[in-house]
Amino acid sequence: MNLRNYLILFGIIGFALQGASCQGKRKLVKDRLTLDQAFVNQNLEDAKKQISYLASSVKEADIPTTFQNGKYVNWGSSWWCSGFYPGTVLYLYEYSKDPKLLDEAKRKLKYLEKEKNNKGTHDLGFMLYCSFGNALRLTSDSTSYKYVLITGAASLATRYKDATKTIRSWDGGKNWDGQSWTYPVIIDNMMNLEFLMEVSKMTGNSSYADIAIKHADATMVNHYRKDYSSYHVVDYNSMDGSIISRKTAQGAFDESAWSRGQAWGLYGYTMMFRETNDQKYLQQARNIAKFYLNHPNLPQDLIPYWDMDQNKLTTSSKYYNQKDLRDVSTAAVMASALLELAQYTDGGESQLYIAKAEQMLRSLSSKPYKADYKEAGGYILKHSVGSIPHETEVDVPLTYADYYYVEALVRYKRLLDGDPIIKI
Repeated sequence: MNLRNYLILFGIIGFALQGASCQGKRKLVKDRLTLDQAFVNQNLEDAKKQISYLASSVKEADIPTTFQNGKYVNWGSSWWCSGFYPGTVLYLYEYSKDPKLLDEAKRKLKYLEKEKNNKGTHDLGFMLYCSFGNALRLTSDSTSYKYVLITGAASLATRYKDATKTIRSWDGGKNWDGQSWTYPVIIDNMMNLEFLMEVSKMTGNSSYADIAIKHADATMVNHYRKDYSSYHVVDYNSMDGSIISRKTAQGAFDESAWSRGQAWGLYGYTMMFRETNDQKYLQQARNIAKFYLNHPNLPQDLIPYWDMDQNKLTTSSKYYNQKDLRDVSTAAVMASALLELAQYTDGGESQLYIAKAEQMLRSLSSKPYKADYKEAGGYILKHSVGSIPHETEVDVPLTYADYYYVEALVRYKRLLDGDPIIKI
């Protein structure tokens, strides 16, 4: 076993030994919660009704993505969002124990399973861990779900290159966004590392954790500015790992802070601290949270504009008329991440993260963001932004907004119950 593998093992053991301390912090977090069980249960009940309506409105083979112009849009199992709908259904099954929800999730997993062999995407964490990972956690069907996850992790690992110490996001040449890339890595990729960390523990194969750690370390150095805002895309030279450019594909401009990218980073580094007990990841998460929560353009209701620098757009920008659109999906991801980060910090800092997450949940659970029953095709939340530069999924409900909103509610309920926020 090489030195890095010893360090990985030491981190995992160290985190286990920290359990008693974390248990104390969980109790402290519970004492500081201000939302009650009635609020959480009502919103989970409403989400269950909505998702059940959505389930009854789409074909069995369809995996929901969004609802736009009065029509369901389903991009298929190979789309990066395909794991969120079954994952949402599984979280709601965890809450309600309604067997119909488990049956619905299993129906969708049947069509998603083939993506375990997909080596053409970096998004297998989103696609497989949010779905099959939750299924493994909540059911006894361990053999088949483990096989899917282990096979999928092997597929994802093929996209890693040691010259860059990162997992490649998109394949070469002109990609879906029309820009020319050499070896592009997007901040979103931080969200696929949990998949590798979990499969590393599942199999005892430290190479998966090694890839995740190297990717997180390289991203920390190369994606982040001095103020701890993140670039969206870093394009590498695949031969020597040097940086060709830092750009955006979904933000307002290259030097802007695309809102959802900031949320991906916060969630990702909070998770990496949980998995490794490496303090540098905790500090990175705290710095990202400070940048985000103190940003002068963050609206009072904490539902951000799609880009945190949207106020810098001029009338000559083709995005100017859309500059003030909110992105509900960012707030959902942020709320879930902050609830976890609160467990790893103390005092006023922990209280701040709880209070901000609670405010986000209050906003998301009210108009104009929360859909009424049967509204928005059965999606739970409205007013998310996929990609304004690509004119796709603009100001619509999105499956990943629903997923992280329900995850945040379930995490909050666990805190109210005095349980660990993360269940493996």
